[in-house]
Amino acid sequence: MHDEVVKRRRWLSDSQFLDLVGATNLIPGPNSTELAIHLGFLRAGWRGLIVAGVCFVAPAMLIVLAMAWAYVRFGAAPQAGWLLYGIKPVVIAIILQALWSLGRAALKGPLLALVGAGVLVFSFLGVHELVLLFGGGLAVMLLRNLRRMPGALGLGLVPALGGLAPPAAAAPFSLTSLFLIFLKIGSVLYGSGYVLLAFLRADLVVRLGWLTDQQLLDAVAIGQVTPGPLFTTATFIGYTLGGLPGGLLATVGMFLPSFAFVALSNPLIPRLRRSAWVGALLDGVNAASLGLMAAVTLQLGRASLVDPLTLAIAGLALGLSLRFKLNSTWLVLGGALVGLLWAAF
Repeated sequence: MHDEVVKRRRWLSDSQFLDLVGATNLIPGPNSTELAIHLGFLRAGWRGLIVAGVCFVAPAMLIVLAMAWAYVRFGAAPQAGWLLYGIKPVVIAIILQALWSLGRAALKGPLLALVGAGVLVFSFLGVHELVLLFGGGLAVMLLRNLRRMPGALGLGLVPALGGLAPPAAAAPFSLTSLFLIFLKIGSVLYGSGYVLLAFLRADLVVRLGWLTDQQLLDAVAIGQVTPGPLFTTATFIGYTLGGLPGGLLATVGMFLPSFAFVALSNPLIPRLRRSAWVGALLDGVNAASLGLMAAVTLQLGRASLVDPLTLAIAGLALGLSLRFKLNSTWLVLGGALVGLLWAAF
């Protein structure tokens, strides 16, 4: 995007572009999509907002829909099983690499590291992911600003200690519920696209039982190997559960909040990040997001790292990613090739 709109077309300056990048971190949703929407809004107002967002999401959505159709049609074939056998360990390695990179940037100091570790622990105790996400943010905001508000010590930890509720009973599938789940996720999700996994697993695997861990990993693998935002994983899951209507509704639910948040936040960009309160809240939310990422990676790792070969694939993929910065698509394709060769020989 920087190459297209700053260097080639000169629609805006470097500083304006960086302001928009920072703005995407202030609102929930997929950062890459929101940056495209911001650029469209800045260039051509409301029409630009809609055109930029739709054109950024639509190609990936169509590709994922095609792959979801193939998955539903041929996913039970032995060859598909071996493909996914090799791909899933690579996906775990990719998430670990992202967790390492993001952690080095986001965990700035012992307080944020403690929040991330606490979220990891409370996640395994069954605390709701939204409680953990915003509880972590509030804790950091209050603890950093104690001098501005005496007596606030401990208040920020209350949300993080609540919500120890048992999982809800499995519910029958419905398109309305599917849309509302992805609308909720698109409205509250901060951090990397990989944090999406924590929300998807909590809602669709644990609470509703609509997916298995294996199916969730399959969806992430498709999101990795296709161009566009990782959030089009929603398209794959929607199609798998509800056909074409499910795929379209899940996609709209996931990305619709981004259009609204960009339209509302664009005029406020210069003020928000300068606020000590908002800045601390966002740092805490980012640390909590990493804790959720770590928890879901451990849970999904148990479903995909099932023997010495899958452990070796994951280790090799992680090493190649960290050492040579290989594109994740090549790693996923390499994992698929290993799976097929193992089946053949």
